[in-house]
Amino acid sequence: MQSYYLKFFVQENHKHHSLPVYEWLLEHARKAGIKGGSAFRAIAGYGRHHKLHEAGFFELAGSESIEVGFAVTGDEADKLLNLVNTEKLSLFYVKTPVEFGLTSGTATD
Repeated sequence: MQSYYLKFFVQENHKHHSLPVYEWLLEHARKAGIKGGSAFRAIAGYGRHHKLHEAGFFELAGSESIEVGFAVTGDEADKLLNLVNTEKLSLFYVKTPVEFGLTSGTATD
């Protein structure tokens, strides 16, 4: 089975249905049965609008880039991308083939 790392890049202050987009993505991925996801704040970056966003710039507070990532099957990736498209969100994403699984250890903490 082909697996992927699907990640979206969003701005911290962008909202969808009154939630930050990164929270909306995590919540709807969880509801869709995706087993896990994470959001990471960038310290600096720029995107398609070529505007530099850095955590140190006071005037850009709250506009840092957030990466929201999921290790998913092909079907789960399609489901999440279809949901984003249905919601008419315009998000940059990267879908990279990966192998994922669990190690054989027994510790749970």
